Amino acid sequence: MSDTQNSPETPEPISAAGVGGDGTPQVPATPAEPMETEVTSDAVMVRRAPRYGRFITLGALVGAVVALILTFAFSGEPPEGQLVEFDKGQVFGFLLLICATLGAALGAIVALVIDRAFARRAAAAIAEHESTHRVDE
Repeated sequence: MSDTQNSPETPEPISAAGVGGDGTPQVPATPAEPMETEVTSDAVMVRRAPRYGRFITLGALVGAVVALILTFAFSGEPPEGQLVEFDKGQVFGFLLLICATLGAALGAIVALVIDRAFARRAAAAIAEHESTHRVDE
């Protein structure tokens, strides 16, 4: 028993515009308009730059992990004579606010330092721009 519904079909060859089915170029029906290509060169500075968002996000995530570790690192028993008691969720929330903010700030500082280090290695290069347009007669 053969399953013709799920069998792969052989696709028909698709000819590109301007190319015949046998691969030979076809002449367009209308004459082509005269085109002119203009090339300009500019001197540019090429350097690598860090992605600041990723460094800040990574710093905040590291801060969250530190907050989680600090939450469970201590016993959670209030000292003698202290009436205020916080549960683990509240302690984690407070530490998360502090540690994630500090981690994000440290991540931004690290990205700035790396950016300054890569700025020293900047190199000059030549960029060529090509623009094609119709020739005005």
